[in-house]
Amino acid sequence: MRKNTLLAATILCGSLALSTAPVSAQAQVLSESPSTSIGGKGPHLPHPPGWYNAPSPDAPQAPGVNAADIPPGPPAEPSEATPAVAQQSSNPAHDDWPAYGRDSNATRSSPLDQITPDNVSQLKEAFVYHTGSKPGPGEANKWAAETTPIKVGDGLYMCSAMNDMMRLDPATGKEVWHFKAGVKYESIPYTAACKAVTYYTSSTVPEGQPCHTRILEGTLDMRLIEVDAETGKRCEAFGYHGEVNLMKGMGESVPGFVSMTAPVPVVNGAIITNQEVLDGQRRWAPSGVIRGYDAETGRFLWAWDVNRPNEHGEPKEGEHYSRGTPNSWAAMTGDNELGLVYVPTGNSAADYYSAMRSDKENAVSSAVVALDVKTGTPRWVFQTVHKDVWDYDIGSQATLTDLPAEDGSGTVPALLMPTKRGQTFVLDRRTGKPILPVEERPAPLDTDVPGDPRSPTQPWSVGMPRLGFPPLKESDMWGMTPIDELYCRLLFKKSKYEGEFTAPEISHPWIEYPGYNGGSDWGSIAYDAKSGILIANWNNTPMRDQLVHRTKADALGLLPIDSPHFNPKAGGAEGNGAMADSPYGILVTPFWNKFTGLMCNKPPYGMITAIDMHAHKVLWQHPLGSARANGPWGLPTYMPLTIGTPNNGGPLITASGLVFVGATTDNLIHAFDIKTGKEVWNAVLPGGGQATPMTYEYKGKQYVAIMAGGHHFMMTPVSDALVVYALPDKN
Repeated sequence: MRKNTLLAATILCGSLALSTAPVSAQAQVLSESPSTSIGGKGPHLPHPPGWYNAPSPDAPQAPGVNAADIPPGPPAEPSEATPAVAQQSSNPAHDDWPAYGRDSNATRSSPLDQITPDNVSQLKEAFVYHTGSKPGPGEANKWAAETTPIKVGDGLYMCSAMNDMMRLDPATGKEVWHFKAGVKYESIPYTAACKAVTYYTSSTVPEGQPCHTRILEGTLDMRLIEVDAETGKRCEAFGYHGEVNLMKGMGESVPGFVSMTAPVPVVNGAIITNQEVLDGQRRWAPSGVIRGYDAETGRFLWAWDVNRPNEHGEPKEGEHYSRGTPNSWAAMTGDNELGLVYVPTGNSAADYYSAMRSDKENAVSSAVVALDVKTGTPRWVFQTVHKDVWDYDIGSQATLTDLPAEDGSGTVPALLMPTKRGQTFVLDRRTGKPILPVEERPAPLDTDVPGDPRSPTQPWSVGMPRLGFPPLKESDMWGMTPIDELYCRLLFKKSKYEGEFTAPEISHPWIEYPGYNGGSDWGSIAYDAKSGILIANWNNTPMRDQLVHRTKADALGLLPIDSPHFNPKAGGAEGNGAMADSPYGILVTPFWNKFTGLMCNKPPYGMITAIDMHAHKVLWQHPLGSARANGPWGLPTYMPLTIGTPNNGGPLITASGLVFVGATTDNLIHAFDIKTGKEVWNAVLPGGGQATPMTYEYKGKQYVAIMAGGHHFMMTPVSDALVVYALPDKN
């Protein structure tokens, strides 16, 4: 038997290599830039009568977009937040996990050390909690909870995939309260997901009074909701009976077009909101505007709208935020001392065609943007991809730390920004200047797309080890049999490929590698500041793409979500997209053997890496994910071979020297010794572990929790189970 025949039998269905993250940009129009006026109006292409009838960008919002029927009120002018008190996440208690990334620096690193590499094999289920959120009768499966609970004091708080919020007893999982958010199925965008809730301590409500401590979230139907952390009842003084309508000022839309899946940060009393705008739809999609709201009252503070940078108020009556601008769907990170929030952005609407983007959009797309939380004004911008037409939007949350200065004079406040490219940029978070070297390297320019030239250079983080492999070559093609391998070699030879920045083509397919689910995505990284060790799990999943003229896109049924003829089965946030209002649609498929469902590039497809941030060198690296639940034709092999599967969800580090991570398509949670990389424990989950685990201590006992919600696109089993582990009691 050929060596790779046995290995092939262990690999997952190739379609799993697609991104599971709701991406960022959208679709486009003609070769003109959008108006930089607040309306962002653009030209419309002619279509066959009665076929393409998507609404005008200036049309009013469809019924149901303002989910709670919150009265709009007059447009608000910019203002400042109510002065805040110190929050739990700024200096977490030893036994708590008070924020999505544990602390306000998003380190995903815990000081707990009760569970160690020596005793982790004894972990047992302490309890399982069911959120009650799963597809109902007749509902297509769009579920992927992606939830990380938070723990403060004697409360374990979390959200369901459909934005219900709940408080649990940390020792037993008994439900203390359950807030019903009332999100409807129609409001699910690409994925029903809620990554985390946010814990907030009021500066105006005295301790012991309702809503002194609060739990808040942004929802799939674009509401900002605050409830009392003790009772789960609405904070009536916040917004309109506890809610703020985030569709205000967004203009034309329909349910599911715009949503929130990431936790909102609170920085110096300001709640900062971003939103996912469904990919692949229209050039004139709803805005990627970033906004600030008062954490005490829900009052509007400011807006950062890319195409109207000097206007920070809400749009005037009859107007809306500029459309099609780069949006941010990833978790943001705040710095209270510097008064900044770090916004990871995507590209403008129409991921694969950039001719219609304004200069202002090109300057801030696929970048880290540091906004002043008092005014919404950008302080600095660092771009990770120039004129992105590969969907290399930033899905990860930035991690903050202090690194030793190169001249030995002390420390530098740093920001670590992992990307889908596998490039990790290390920046001075005060200025956005690279701390470790970044080079602008030549990039391919050849393209047959008229009027859409590529950037001659792209940035490379040469001071950091890359989370990726060398460029593809024909000898990397792979298959279950020699015939399969030959098929993949032929696909490779028929495709345009000139490296990572191969320019899009109309005449024939091009290979996008590392792909829009390559490198690090929404799971982000973990960093232990004491040891200087960074842990990252990442993907190695190329795609094969092709632009098609508008007439062919129409013939294929590629229409946007707000068209009366929209067919979600024809294309959506991942895969084929309408890119309506533009000259082209996009066809996106995994680079795979469509007959076996196996990827054409040789495994591994998922990896985990430990990097010494003091020496900037890899400590260890190996494939992540086994073949037990994966195989050709989507059939599980039940073979416990570590071959490296696509993964989504991040890692956590404990002070005892353990790394916990789910993420893989083998439906396991894994534990590794951080010194050696050896896997020292795993457990089978009731659903896919596409979420980031967390750990906490309660009454002297350490627990490890992971949401085993599964993921519809990763094709892992969907569940509503939060699984919590602990060591057995000594008695």
